[in-house]
Amino acid sequence: MEEAKVLIVDDDPDIVEALKMTLEANHYKVYTAANGTEGLKQVKAVKPDLIILDVMMDTITEGF
Repeated sequence: MEEAKVLIVDDDPDIVEALKMTLEANHYKVYTAANGTEGLKQVKAVKPDLIILDVMMDTITEGF
C-alpha cells in the first residue's frame, strides 16, 4: 500500500519538524513548505492527500 502524502505549510521550523517526525513515525510521506508560494508549488507537484496549513503566517497574502 502506498504511503499517504501530507504537506505541511508553516513558517515555524520547530512546528514543522515536530509534525514531520510524528507523521513519518506513523508511515506518512511528508513534504514541507515554509510559505504560501512554496506550498502552492508543492500542491501542484506532489498532489498531497492532506495539507496541514498554518493560517497565521508572515505575509498579508497568507492565512485568513
